[in-house]
Amino acid sequence: MRRFLLILLVLLVLAGGGAAWFAREAWQGPGPLAQDQAIVVPRGGGTQAIALLLAERGAIEDPRLFAAAVWLTRDDGPLRAGEYLFPARASLQTVLEVLRTARPVQRRITLPEGLTARQMAAILEATEGLSGAMPALDEGDLLPETYAFTYGDPRSVVTRRAAAAMQETLDRLWAEREAGLPLETPREALILASIVERETGQAEERPRVAAVFINRLRRGMPLQSDPTVAYAAADGGVLDRPLTRADLNREHPFNTYRNRGLPPGPIASPGAEALRAVLKPLQTDELYFVADGTGGHAFARTLAEHNRNVAKWRAIERSRSAP
Repeated sequence: MRRFLLILLVLLVLAGGGAAWFAREAWQGPGPLAQDQAIVVPRGGGTQAIALLLAERGAIEDPRLFAAAVWLTRDDGPLRAGEYLFPARASLQTVLEVLRTARPVQRRITLPEGLTARQMAAILEATEGLSGAMPALDEGDLLPETYAFTYGDPRSVVTRRAAAAMQETLDRLWAEREAGLPLETPREALILASIVERETGQAEERPRVAAVFINRLRRGMPLQSDPTVAYAAADGGVLDRPLTRADLNREHPFNTYRNRGLPPGPIASPGAEALRAVLKPLQTDELYFVADGTGGHAFARTLAEHNRNVAKWRAIERSRSAP
């Protein structure tokens, strides 16, 4: 009898040790996730729904074990909805820590310079992870930039941040502007910057292009900017064809060939550098520019010089179109 009791005691001790080992492995042992993975935990789901989701995505092996662990550690806090990054081989302990304490994944959306309000709205509409209706946008409302957001954020949140960034940038650069510019308000600077943004894709040219338009405004000359004509021809959209003589002759508030001064509003969203170029333009007496065939422009002080540059550009166009 004594021998039997001794053997039974040993078995109970071993069983207890095995159970402890199993519990420790289930809690702290490596999980099944083969690589880092972002998983969206939707709002309104209970423990069972989250367990099934994580098992389906390969973050845990046993939904029942997960549910038991959640209950046993309930004093550590609730599980949170959101998009979270789970590391490869994450243990059950790590999975629960992520769901309770980790920061949600930061997604990013880039709004490039020179887009119209319609184009920016299309990007926001198509961005996965944003929610809610697309708010109405006016031309030039949003500062082109890269913005962070988390899964499920409303589109209105991103647009408010981008609009606030545009206002802050415009106000700051307006306060630092060069004296004597022919621009009476920050909005006029925004309008001219939108034209500069659409005129050149080369960053180093912006202050020089801005200087040409500033010089023209000072002399009362029409800006004669093709992008404004294209904006008018497309009724605020993007023109998908070359400009025609009829476009240049069309009576329209945005046609800067027919009207002197600035158009009534921006034609796109300028970036901070285009705004800076307009408010601190290059010091020059140039009045003209035309494409030079390299992606940049040839600048001129006189009409005669400009006409020679135009002739060169037309010869380049003819050579490119020749069979």
